[in-house]
Amino acid sequence: MSSQQQQQPAAPRGLPGFLRRTLRTSSADEQDRNNVLDYSPSSAPKSPAVIDLDSIDNANNKSQIIESVGDDDDDRVNSSSSSSSSSRSKSDSHIEGMKQKKDTNNNSSSLTLTITPGGSKRHLRAVAFPPLPYEQELGGSDDVDAEIQPVTKSKSLNNIASTKNMSLSTPKLQQTTTAPPPPPPPAPPKSYKETQFEAMLNNSTIIPLRDLRKLAWNGIPPHHRSKIWKILLSYLPANTSRHQSTLLRKRNEYKDAIMQHYDIPDDSRTNSEQETLRQVLVDVPRTAPEVPLFHNDRIRRCLSRLLYIWAMRHPASSYVQGINDLATPLISVFISGYFPNWDVEEEVLSGEVMLDVTDVILEEVEADTYWCLTNLLAGIQDHYTSDQPGMQRMVMRLEDLVNRIDADLARHLRETGIEFMQFAFKWMNCLLLREFRLQRVMRLWDTYLSEGDGGFEDFHVYVCASFLVHFSAELQQMGFDELFQFMQNMPTDDWTDREIEILLSSAFVLSTLFGGSEAHLNVVRN
Repeated sequence: MSSQQQQQPAAPRGLPGFLRRTLRTSSADEQDRNNVLDYSPSSAPKSPAVIDLDSIDNANNKSQIIESVGDDDDDRVNSSSSSSSSSRSKSDSHIEGMKQKKDTNNNSSSLTLTITPGGSKRHLRAVAFPPLPYEQELGGSDDVDAEIQPVTKSKSLNNIASTKNMSLSTPKLQQTTTAPPPPPPPAPPKSYKETQFEAMLNNSTIIPLRDLRKLAWNGIPPHHRSKIWKILLSYLPANTSRHQSTLLRKRNEYKDAIMQHYDIPDDSRTNSEQETLRQVLVDVPRTAPEVPLFHNDRIRRCLSRLLYIWAMRHPASSYVQGINDLATPLISVFISGYFPNWDVEEEVLSGEVMLDVTDVILEEVEADTYWCLTNLLAGIQDHYTSDQPGMQRMVMRLEDLVNRIDADLARHLRETGIEFMQFAFKWMNCLLLREFRLQRVMRLWDTYLSEGDGGFEDFHVYVCASFLVHFSAELQQMGFDELFQFMQNMPTDDWTDREIEILLSSAFVLSTLFGGSEAHLNVVRN
């Protein structure tokens, strides 16, 4: 080797070719010189010869710099010089140390390798300096994905070392990911009936009442029942654009009625008013005892208030026992209207819904119930006036109808001494509310409301006749005591909507045969 070649510093032959080419470049960014990453082995030889490698930012395949070459012959790196005639020089190198300094401006860094000749093998070992604490490194970000920053041109090899050899410095932070929630179950397909109701309620500003009655006769879907009952009871107009203004006006009127009749000192009430209030407060706790919803104190306060106000505003009939039962289907349906996805029997009637019923919702339900009950009783008000002439008229019609359609049963009742007034009066007074479960009554009332003004009087008589004849075979085998007890507690607990619909169909047949005909009333009794 010539003396001229000896004076010229030669690049270490123990490094890969791409690194030797990098050493010839000296245009490193001044900004990258601030952060220094020193690679130092666990046992470094003494008197190192330091070679500055600051200009390696733009080198290709930077990740190869931090690959550990190892301690055996397989770790040897052979590189040939540009002069093929010169002998290949071998030098063993160990990585002296590694330091990482944080740049205050752009977090860039430069790399200085301390290469020490000595030994018989060439070693290139990378030991990463422990990184900054996680929160300081990420600037306090809560995003776990910011733990590993993407490598760009402005970042030097210390970023690559900290990402690729994270296991050499500190354990990699575990990314805590939560499994996505399971998708909600698909909604059940809508029935043809539901599609028809939605089309009628949503596709037109004016709801055709005649078509609505025909559709509702066969039953109303529970989530549409609240709105349709209000329309069929003439509480809401057929024009849907006036619904909100009507509700607001009616509810404000009811608030004024509370201030006028209920929220007053007791000493300002007359003796008649005090007696009416006392009767209401006695009957309300006994209302629907088998339904947990009406055990709730908030519901009982609302029911007491609306019944008393109705009695004060209708002095001709005032309050009569049995009116309290007529309010129970209305309250149940109107509450369920605010929770269309809840099961009526399992969640509403069980009282569980009251945990989510706010005071505002309850005030609206109370006002709506008051006005709908008022409209319902307007068609049968003579049932609750003095001597209750309407009730007696319905019982007489029932007796005459049974004599015509089932003479054997009518004869057996007379022979055993059972009078229709003894069991049928309750059927007329409470509209079969004490004979069926409340959810079955809701289905019954769908048809009653669809019948128009005569639903709770005329059609109800045919329903009672069909109901009595349904048990004809059993009743004709009973004596007085057994028969009387059976009439007071009809076995309908296991009835479903299917049995109710069969009953309604039978009643419709009877109404078609005898409705509007005076002949069936002129029955000659044996």
